[in-house]
Amino acid sequence: EHVRRQAEDMERQAYRFYVEAAKRTTDASTRKLLDDLALAEQGHESSAHELEQQHVPGAVKEEEASAEQRQFILTYVQPGLAGLMDGSVSTLAPIFAAAFATHATFQTFLVGLAASIGAGISMGFTEVASDDGKLSGRGSPLKRGLTVGIMTTLGGLGHALPYLIPYFWTATIVAAVVVFFELWAIAFIQNRYMQTPFWRAAFQVVLGGALVFGAGVLIGNA
Repeated sequence: EHVRRQAEDMERQAYRFYVEAAKRTTDASTRKLLDDLALAEQGHESSAHELEQQHVPGAVKEEEASAEQRQFILTYVQPGLAGLMDGSVSTLAPIFAAAFATHATFQTFLVGLAASIGAGISMGFTEVASDDGKLSGRGSPLKRGLTVGIMTTLGGLGHALPYLIPYFWTATIVAAVVVFFELWAIAFIQNRYMQTPFWRAAFQVVLGGALVFGAGVLIGNA
């Protein structure tokens, strides 16, 4: 499928080239030649579509679509999910520990910001360095690294940003609500793309999140 798309793009580019060149030339015979070449390129594209319909059966197309879906999951969904889980769960303890230890919302936000960005950078570099994608077939390490790094940072920032609210309990309640939605989003993605039963995924992430959240609150109050 990828090769066919590249071939189609080449045909379209060649067609546009001949059309533009024909518009700019003043010589009648050269313009006719370029118009003929443009028509020939159009014919090639039509012939390619006809040959595809004749020689590429539905089963092959389904197999190609399945392979594309698998590659998308390996390159983007799996790293993004790992990043979202790490960012959402691992930053709970430092953020809520800082919140309950200081009751200072802006300082808590700074702790959350540092934890989120630090975790994102760490996860991104780890993903890039751990697998070049050649043997595992997981795709570009740069794409995976960016995906996991960005999602890790966003996962942590989700419940750090509420601490820009200057009122401690208001900020804490909003942050807790955000955590709830983050964990359910993780469960949804696991169910949608990883075929994990929804309630099992929800139980796993909610239990893990609750344990880390509880640890943060206990440490902060100690």
